[in-house]
Amino acid sequence: MLRLFIILTFWISLFSAEVEEHRWKNGEMFLSFLEKNKLPLKNLYYNLDRESQILTTEMHTGIHYQILRAKDGTIEQILLPLNSELQIHIYKDKKSYSFEIIPIVLNKEIEALTLTITSSPNYNLTKETGSHKLAKIFISAFRNSLNFKNNIRKGDKLVMIYQQLYRLGNRFSMPILKTAMIEMRGKKNYIYLNDDDRYYDENGHRAKGFLLNAPVKGARISSYFTKRRFHPILKKWKAHLGVDFAVRRGTPIAAAGSGKVIFASRNGAYGNLIKIRHSDGYETRYAHMKSFRRGIHRGSYVKKGQIIGYVGTTGRSTGPHLHFELRKNGTAIDPLKVVRVSTKKLKGKERKKFFTLKDKYNKEIEYHLFNQTKFKKTPKVERRCYFQNLK
Repeated sequence: MLRLFIILTFWISLFSAEVEEHRWKNGEMFLSFLEKNKLPLKNLYYNLDRESQILTTEMHTGIHYQILRAKDGTIEQILLPLNSELQIHIYKDKKSYSFEIIPIVLNKEIEALTLTITSSPNYNLTKETGSHKLAKIFISAFRNSLNFKNNIRKGDKLVMIYQQLYRLGNRFSMPILKTAMIEMRGKKNYIYLNDDDRYYDENGHRAKGFLLNAPVKGARISSYFTKRRFHPILKKWKAHLGVDFAVRRGTPIAAAGSGKVIFASRNGAYGNLIKIRHSDGYETRYAHMKSFRRGIHRGSYVKKGQIIGYVGTTGRSTGPHLHFELRKNGTAIDPLKVVRVSTKKLKGKERKKFFTLKDKYNKEIEYHLFNQTKFKKTPKVERRCYFQNLK
């Protein structure tokens, strides 16, 4: 049975257990964390299966985690977020401790802000919000279409509308930019997140970015990217950090982008695996391969579209397919958001639907511009709060 923390108000929870909030330190390891808190290493690490042990290495520096203690100081539960959807749950079961992976309960909020530029979008966004993440998603959206260095003038305005996730009342994970506008010498420039999860400008042209080719031809997608999937065979929550392309055995696999092969060997559940490092911190992974193409090995340099191997069913696989992953600075991201599966342009119903969405976003942007909407700051609360411990 899953045990979750449920937030209660201060005046209701006078007799509840106490929750401490901490931040994961740079270089801290899961084993050292257990030792520091005097928790049993055997139950909570050495008795875990290999995949669960690997998951414990996914903790990111600076992530907020919670420890629930009884009145005598004994640890009752711990929540350690692994990504935006899954977390490690350690809980006291009678006199021992147990380990499980459970979903994260999140709240989604649509937020907006307007500001006047005095220096640069990056500087002003960071100064106003204190969030490097918000500045990053704004700059990245316009990176390949606008020149901020030469065309920004003091007094230009910007508006951004974004989705923010909240976990236990705190901002959590990377925000998602929905739409944005920036003035440059009096001209308004827009970007919109369409229903296909790709960005377009005001003319319905797709924004340029780091694009990859599809690694196999003629395949159907049998499994999509998700950080929260209940595995039908293993009977536990797992992340599926890639896209599965189902296709016949022996189908050629092409490098999705140019780069250097940094791994080409057998790797557990991945089976035969190739990793390619690309520019700007990107890395692609190709798993369950039947074999590698002759001449492809660690240290090889490959070009976009070059054949690197063939589809198989090695490792943990129920049938021939390619498991394809994309990582940015070590973090797995959805390949379909940057892979160029097709080059079709918006037309017909898709184009009409986009312009309806665009009109809706433009009205929202004008509303926030007129009202000079300020950044919503998270209310300051004490580091310690109270939660009900449900058993």
